[in-house]
Amino acid sequence: MKLKLADLIALGFMTFALFLGAGNIIFPPVVGQESGEQFWWAAMGFLLTGVGLPLAAIIALVRSGGDLFTVTQPIGRVAGTVFGVLIYLTIGPLFAIPRTTTVSFEVGVAYFLGDGQVALFIYSIIYFALVILIALYPGRLIDTVGKYMTPVLVAALLILGGYAVLVPADAVGLGNELYRDAPLSRGFLQGYLTMDGLAGLVFGIVIVNAIRDRKIDNPALQTRYALIAAVIAATGLALVYLSLVYLGATSNSVAPEADTGAVILAEYMQYSFGVGGHVLLAVVITLACLTTAIGLTTACGEYFSRLLPLSYRTIVITFGVFSLVVANQGLERLISFSVPVLVGLYPVAMTLVVLSLLSPFWVSAKRVFIPTMALATAMGVADGLEAAGLGFLTPGWLALLPGASVDLAWLLPVLCMMVVAAAFDRFWSRAPIH
Repeated sequence: MKLKLADLIALGFMTFALFLGAGNIIFPPVVGQESGEQFWWAAMGFLLTGVGLPLAAIIALVRSGGDLFTVTQPIGRVAGTVFGVLIYLTIGPLFAIPRTTTVSFEVGVAYFLGDGQVALFIYSIIYFALVILIALYPGRLIDTVGKYMTPVLVAALLILGGYAVLVPADAVGLGNELYRDAPLSRGFLQGYLTMDGLAGLVFGIVIVNAIRDRKIDNPALQTRYALIAAVIAATGLALVYLSLVYLGATSNSVAPEADTGAVILAEYMQYSFGVGGHVLLAVVITLACLTTAIGLTTACGEYFSRLLPLSYRTIVITFGVFSLVVANQGLERLISFSVPVLVGLYPVAMTLVVLSLLSPFWVSAKRVFIPTMALATAMGVADGLEAAGLGFLTPGWLALLPGASVDLAWLLPVLCMMVVAAAFDRFWSRAPIH
């Protein structure tokens, strides 16, 4: 049995919508405004972690059946489970799911309802009721998300992105010092905040299960369809990011020195469309965040129902209610808490993806995975402490490593460790057994 063309397109739309959430909307305009005349370089860096990494993560997962348990098998069950739990909690109820609520409220809905705690609480109750209701039926995601919700989102994005490119508010402005010196690496790091690199390690199982629910049992076809869906999603994300970065780069006159992408978007939409702009922005933000929250809740339910003696439905409802509580802490607090965690997890996640993609070259995956992932974890912890303002707890010599000035000190040591481990793996496999 094969997927119909309409179902395959819907699968691609579903995958696109799962990734296009809160951070995907609010961070690119800031990158554009702060990078100014260097926005192309900054956008390329942003695309590497915002599009390239999640695409690579999906490829790594679907090749192993879409399962994080299998991908982390070479580092051992305990270490793999700890890493998996951290990933799922970070992009689940602790940060990403609540952030979709606060962003959709503050950017899209607060203009109409008022920016108060009571309004946020009422909105979040309605929001999570929808998330839980749809997530309770994961077999229908291609229809509910891919066929019904995403086409509306795409149409609204075409209006927003197309207008931003064709009718910019102003000429490209001047960038700040951070982007003037290293626009590519700065954009690369800002792509962390979308959480898509981590989400790629999670959504693989949602995509594969959605294909299986269409009675596609052939593993080769499952992989093929998942990769096509990932390419459709990556193309859509790249176009959205480029248009929003350009919107930010040309927004200095309508949103001078804005501190968040939410402010830039709101001011631009007011400038371009008046009150109608706020309606359009509310549609884009709410649908983007809602579809991502549904996907993340579904993924968490499927992962933890395998890990714990609890049913999928119990976990979906529990995580939904917990996320509602966290969401009411406010957007700024969520972002401030999430940054150190993301900075710490990304080196580990990126290393895992690269090692998994290169797995055909390893004789014994454990001999390469364990030392490389151990070093990536240590470097990630150091970066996380630095981002949390606790740099005094880390060795001073880390600041002397190449890339330290742009928060990429981990990259060269981890790469060297992978090369050394791979060489040892080859040497050991050829050594005579006595």
